[in-house]
Amino acid sequence: MQVKEFHFPLEVDWLAGRKVVTRVSGKHEVEVMPPPVFKGTEPSVWSPEDFFVAAAASCLAVTLTGFAEREGLVLRRLHVSADGVAGMRDDDRFGFRRIELRLSITTDPGQEALALEFAEKAEEACLVTASLDLPVSLEVEVATADLPSRDDPAAYAESI
Repeated sequence: MQVKEFHFPLEVDWLAGRKVVTRVSGKHEVEVMPPPVFKGTEPSVWSPEDFFVAAAASCLAVTLTGFAEREGLVLRRLHVSADGVAGMRDDDRFGFRRIELRLSITTDPGQEALALEFAEKAEEACLVTASLDLPVSLEVEVATADLPSRDDPAAYAESI
């Protein structure tokens, strides 16, 4: 029996100074350099550290949207805020110590429990965070959308 294996190839080329460009076939290239805290000179350019934390946060979000789409959870809004905390680790190396994720979901009334269930499933199923050897914490907040009244047919039709 052959085990499935997935590949995610990319290329990185040096541009100048400490700036590089990252390329994935068929996608927009992205310039990358160290963040200002590590003497990067262009704060508007993404850093490897930004991508590391973004990978965890966006993986949670897209995994949750997959569950929602397959299982009928109505998403009115989904927002993830994240903080990657770096410092001296227990192995005496400087690196990421933890990632803190805060997930905010807005759904329809009656779907709050399903939203919480899928948030937990997404946390477990996220390929990126499952691959990390550091703690990833998740706080989840679920709210319901204020739906327009059926007495206002135009607004109600737009909401469904």
